[in-house]
Amino acid sequence: MRFTSEQRLDDGVLEREFTLGEIPGILWTPESASAPVPLILLGHPGGLHRMYPRLAARARHSVADGFAAATIELPGGGDRPRSAVAEEARVDLHRALEAGEPVDDDIVDRLVLPLVEKAVPEWQALLNALLPLPEIGGQVGYAGGVIAIGLRLAVVEPRISAALLFAGSFVPRTMFEEARQVAIPLLVLLQWDDEGNDRQLALDLFDAFGSEEKTLHANTGGHTGVPQFEGDEVNRFFARHLK
Repeated sequence: MRFTSEQRLDDGVLEREFTLGEIPGILWTPESASAPVPLILLGHPGGLHRMYPRLAARARHSVADGFAAATIELPGGGDRPRSAVAEEARVDLHRALEAGEPVDDDIVDRLVLPLVEKAVPEWQALLNALLPLPEIGGQVGYAGGVIAIGLRLAVVEPRISAALLFAGSFVPRTMFEEARQVAIPLLVLLQWDDEGNDRQLALDLFDAFGSEEKTLHANTGGHTGVPQFEGDEVNRFFARHLK
């Protein structure tokens, strides 16, 4: 990992851009922490530059409550090379949604499964690079992003102690068996009126999670309408499990 720039934001947050091999990313840490702080990995649907305002707002909220936060670009996002298979699946997905047709399992599998297979090892490599830093210590959480990536990380990465998942993206049905293997505490946010989300699929996935502690917060509104107060709930969730 190589840091490429840094800036001090006006609320005591140090923001550093880095590259992990060829993958761009951003790390936010408290500027004046007296001890190492827990880390939250900030997931997103891809397009780090496009998502920056929302990611930075989430990160600053996390840092204000005593966490570090970090993210990386997803495979195929931003300036990273595109996958022809994923692009074809994305076209088929939008065609089905615009026509008001159900999205079949084949489209979801072609779009999501290769992404999960490539992205999860990259998030694990990010942990390898960040956890030795002196300003980071303690437990790790994962928050948001493509829910299938968070699901897989919750199963295979023992360094992640708790996860916040956004029920706003498609999950291959073949991953439901993996969901039963999830054992860490979960908080799942569901937008009840999400126009692009299969609500029943999201509820079925929540039911499948094997965690003894799992909480579902369902709010009215569309995909981007998560209420601001949920940010405070998220930080309280992570404070219980990471501090």
